[in-house]
Amino acid sequence: MFTGIVEECGEVSRLTPVETGAELWVRSSFTNDVALGESVAINGACLTVTEVSNGAMRFDLLHETLRLTNLGSVKTGSPVNLERALRIGDRLSGHFVQGHVDACAKVLSYEKVGQDHQFTVALPEEFEHLMVSKGSICVNGISLTVAALEKDRFTLWIIPHTHKATSLNSVKEGSKVNLEFDLLAKQISRLTELGLT
Repeated sequence: MFTGIVEECGEVSRLTPVETGAELWVRSSFTNDVALGESVAINGACLTVTEVSNGAMRFDLLHETLRLTNLGSVKTGSPVNLERALRIGDRLSGHFVQGHVDACAKVLSYEKVGQDHQFTVALPEEFEHLMVSKGSICVNGISLTVAALEKDRFTLWIIPHTHKATSLNSVKEGSKVNLEFDLLAKQISRLTELGLT
């Protein structure tokens, strides 16, 4: 379980295709502080540390992870958002995030407006029922608030701190971002689908 509050931006040291998917190596300031088997959210995808070597952590990506996320397209040197798992007693500054990416969506625009950035992302049709204006959405592992909602897109406002402290400063029109929709919305939707509400 995560909160969508990015701990730091790590750097991809390499992505190697293998028969089962890929091996992703990431450098971060906390590399030597993690244990094998520990969960780390990378761009919002919950992954398991499988090796630590030469200042980098290795994560094994399955084909499903490559299909559902933007991690298959990262390059050496790419910035990625990192968050270690929530500890009992930590402050919950964002919202409950599982690290289970629902979809990868296209960035429609990322424009500076005054000191902030206006960020508009395409909304996949099959998930539009899970979005509400002023609700929470996790984008590349960042807990954000929906500022405006249309049928096929949603807009977020990014403050200078978030722009500087996360990989959003490398996002541009046409980029792909990982989306995780609100856990409560998904649970309510499923209960409604089953006729239990």
